[in-house]
Amino acid sequence: MSTNHTDMNLDRDTFRHVVGHFTSGVTIITTRQDETNWGITASAFSSVSLEPPMVLVCVNKNTGTCHAISKAKTFGVNILQEKQGELARKFAQPQTDKFQGTDFAYGELGVPLIEDVLAHFECYVVEEVTGGTHSVFLAEVRRAQAYEKAPLAYYRGKFGRFEEAGK
Repeated sequence: MSTNHTDMNLDRDTFRHVVGHFTSGVTIITTRQDETNWGITASAFSSVSLEPPMVLVCVNKNTGTCHAISKAKTFGVNILQEKQGELARKFAQPQTDKFQGTDFAYGELGVPLIEDVLAHFECYVVEEVTGGTHSVFLAEVRRAQAYEKAPLAYYRGKFGRFEEAGK
């Protein structure tokens, strides 16, 4: 029995609705290229490997942040804590200076790292792959740090809190 893949087209709205049922954390991916800071909110982040330590992030190819990561070959992953929903919305909007009014410091790789987050990664791109409308950056983690806070969760287009089951 063979399946004709052209008969299996899934429309965009159905896909968005169904994939929205997957709960994820929320990150802001940051980089610095040509003396300009770039950043974008992303939930498409995952660990890839422990040896070497690697992660991946997916960034829309039509954004300045994507182009800047492609050139700089470095980026930061800022995992947001539960009180940073407004910050996530700010970095999700197309604006010129998302860092205005945002507390951050430059990491050892020169990328902006947002303060008061749940965790940071500093990453070096080892491969960039195209996946539809996005670039998938596979990167080695050079530095990482976590803090004792609660995570910001994303579910069905809304930000919320993580609550441990069975409590």
